[in-house]
Amino acid sequence: MDSATPDIAELTLDELRLALAPAIADAAVFDGWSDEALVMASEQMGADIDVARLAFKDGPLGMVFAWIEAVDMAMAAAFPEDVVATMKIRERIRALVQFRLDAVTGQEEALRRALAIMAMPQNVAKSTKRGWQTADLMWRLAGDTATDYNHYTKRAILASIYGATLAVFVDDTSEDKADTRAFLERRIDGVMQFEKVKAKWLNPERETFSLTRFLGRLRYPAR
Repeated sequence: MDSATPDIAELTLDELRLALAPAIADAAVFDGWSDEALVMASEQMGADIDVARLAFKDGPLGMVFAWIEAVDMAMAAAFPEDVVATMKIRERIRALVQFRLDAVTGQEEALRRALAIMAMPQNVAKSTKRGWQTADLMWRLAGDTATDYNHYTKRAILASIYGATLAVFVDDTSEDKADTRAFLERRIDGVMQFEKVKAKWLNPERETFSLTRFLGRLRYPAR
């Protein structure tokens, strides 16, 4: 172990969650988001299993959320301000979403099981909040500074697009996930239309715009 890397036994519970999350996701491909996956990851990382269980006392949903947070942190590290500064906004959003997809390539079954856990009725509220946090991070990394209603609407749209893209991703067997990439490009077009849609919505001289219908078309697009 590198001398600059802290021993896993010295990590706080929060740090341990993030350290174990990728290994748990690997194990979840075969064992689901279960105690078996936690044990396998702990043995692989050299963590005390009792401490690991304490770190994940919130169970499978906590494991999934730790995995998401670990990807969030990796994404933030990969896109510092000087990197995104040279990109157009469309490319920033596309690159951020694609980074997340690349980060979980090979773990599609773990992702499928994670999405099923998040969709459970008792988990929907927490999962929606967690998805919002990721969408917020992506927009902030993309340089968004909106504080009015745009702040909320942009994040709702991006969360919808990201969720729909994940649904395509888990079943995509095309070479290099070409179908997912094409799907994402079409959905990014929707993000880029936001300002035009906003102007139409705010102009009373034009036809009435329904945000609900707009989000619905993004979530259930014609393919």
